[in-house]
Amino acid sequence: MGKLIKNHLARLIVMTASIYHIAASLHGFFWPKFFFDFLTKNFDGAVKPVPILQTINLIFGFINLAWEWPLDLFAGTTVHRSLELRILLLPLSSLTAVLLYQGTNPALYYLVGCGIYFWAYTEGEVVCAKPWTLPRRPNT
Repeated sequence: MGKLIKNHLARLIVMTASIYHIAASLHGFFWPKFFFDFLTKNFDGAVKPVPILQTINLIFGFINLAWEWPLDLFAGTTVHRSLELRILLLPLSSLTAVLLYQGTNPALYYLVGCGIYFWAYTEGEVVCAKPWTLPRRPNT
């Protein structure tokens, strides 16, 4: 059996979370609800009458999806290949997702994906310039 490529596993988890995040934010446009509204009603202004939180969640969902399944123009750039930036962005995406009532599941998926990216980072894995390829071994 081959070796587990952790950044590919994390990429699949984060893509699933981002699609779920987009769906949750679209759902939030029709049924706006702040997750912690059982504690306080002070933050209801973030979801209605103007859907600020839903729009932020939609943007983060599209950013994460575009980052994990990049266009040819974006693939191979330093931003696309950076595990460090992913480890920094995913908890922020998770935070915005957990604030929306419909986004609690993608928030958990983002944290799992971030943990696996951190695991890949500690083992020295790299993200290849072309998505879904393996790093080349040096010819010796």
